[in-house]
Amino acid sequence: MARKPRTDTDADDLPRYFVWVRGLERPEPQKWVDMDLGVGDWKGPLVLAWRELSADERRLPLSMLARRYPPPKMETL
Repeated sequence: MARKPRTDTDADDLPRYFVWVRGLERPEPQKWVDMDLGVGDWKGPLVLAWRELSADERRLPLSMLARRYPPPKMETL
């Protein structure tokens, strides 16, 4: 099946935020389309740090973003 060319509206569907969330053992990186998914509901306390991505950064792989923006320090209990 052939891929259709990307349009400007497709760029709006790309994740806009790089987020570090509290994992079981250490912070875990994620890409979110909308911060409303995590702020104010049950995910809110899990968010350790977030950064709005530029248009160029939205297409970068998660591993590259995690190297560029290292995880925040997590408190140990």
